[in-house]
Amino acid sequence: MNRPKPFNGLRHLALTVHPFEECVHFYHEIMGMDILRKANDNLIYLSCGNDNLSLGRAHHAQENQKQSLDHFGFIVDSKQDLQNWFEFLQSQGVPLLDTPHDHGDGARSFHCTDPAGNVIQPLYHPDISGQTFR
Repeated sequence: MNRPKPFNGLRHLALTVHPFEECVHFYHEIMGMDILRKANDNLIYLSCGNDNLSLGRAHHAQENQKQSLDHFGFIVDSKQDLQNWFEFLQSQGVPLLDTPHDHGDGARSFHCTDPAGNVIQPLYHPDISGQTFR
């Protein structure tokens, strides 16, 4: 199977943070990011126009750890591109953690892991997919 067309950027990052409310305040009020969606009391999505930052609540600070990367996402331009990537990665034997699924905000994604165990989320997101940057 041939590799699908290239990703349209790495513009999604998800962090688990403690203290949660202070981090939301920092990214929203200090860094100037817009709140796109509050999924629940433990998960919020922010953007500064061409990216997507997910903050998840870490329930306690971890000793000697400054940050915790939950996963990172590669943006695709369409839901069909997402399906093409899923099928391609599956054909390559990449460990898949789930299947393509819809989110409440119109996004669609799935998760896989790299050889080091990092979680990657190929992601179609209507607010940031299809944009061209140079």
